[in-house]
Amino acid sequence: MTSPDRLVRVATARGVTTLTLDSPHNRNALSTPLMTELLAGIAAAVADDAVRVIVLDHTGPVFCSGADLKETAAAYASGTVPAGMLGDVLAAVWECPKPVLAKVAGPARAGGLGLIAAADLAVCAEEATFAFTEVRIGVIPAVISATVLPRLHPRAAAELYLTGDTFDGRRAAEVGLVTAAVPADGLDAAVERYCASLVRGAPAALAGAKGLLRRPAATDLRAEIAELAALSTGYFLSEEGREGVLAFREKRLARWVPAPDGGPAEPAR
Repeated sequence: MTSPDRLVRVATARGVTTLTLDSPHNRNALSTPLMTELLAGIAAAVADDAVRVIVLDHTGPVFCSGADLKETAAAYASGTVPAGMLGDVLAAVWECPKPVLAKVAGPARAGGLGLIAAADLAVCAEEATFAFTEVRIGVIPAVISATVLPRLHPRAAAELYLTGDTFDGRRAAEVGLVTAAVPADGLDAAVERYCASLVRGAPAALAGAKGLLRRPAATDLRAEIAELAALSTGYFLSEEGREGVLAFREKRLARWVPAPDGGPAEPAR
């Protein structure tokens, strides 16, 4: 059972672990205690073979307001700020071997956008709002650029970074910050659809596919093709690959697909 004073609630069902930011009193700001719990939640989900997908959710009207500025101001006396831990959180999400999906029902600002961008998939309510507000308080979106800039279209990045203007969920989808923007009353269903698709992927294959998405651009095309061909062969010959091909031929779900009740997978229809 989750302790009532925790800032990140954890729930797991049917192969999906949901990590819910639960600090509405400060708009789910990325305080050191919250980030510490989030890192622990991610690590536990990665270590659990039954977990196939991680969803980042939130309580309250705000997904994440960014850095905890109260904590940051208090840290000035020591000459440090908690930006380093934010980098650890973004890296943990970005490098997670399991698919991570951000569910955004409300506003996100600054570091919260870095968290959204770090996730493999992100679904937001059309009414949700976003802004890179850093320049308006005399700082820059430095740490979050590691995850944000690979997502954003360059012209949009320049506009949004330099103006600090607010934009809605539809624009967030247009510029690549989120995967999809849906009406607020359809957000739960959209997330459930993505999760239902993701848990059908083989665990090692999902991790491998994530690796492909992170590969740097090739400088030698033929060498790249040869390396990828060998990689593909290895997956076809793996235990998962053999099971997946057999399941396809037998017109059934592969054995790694969680059943709705947590039991064995049911045959494919």
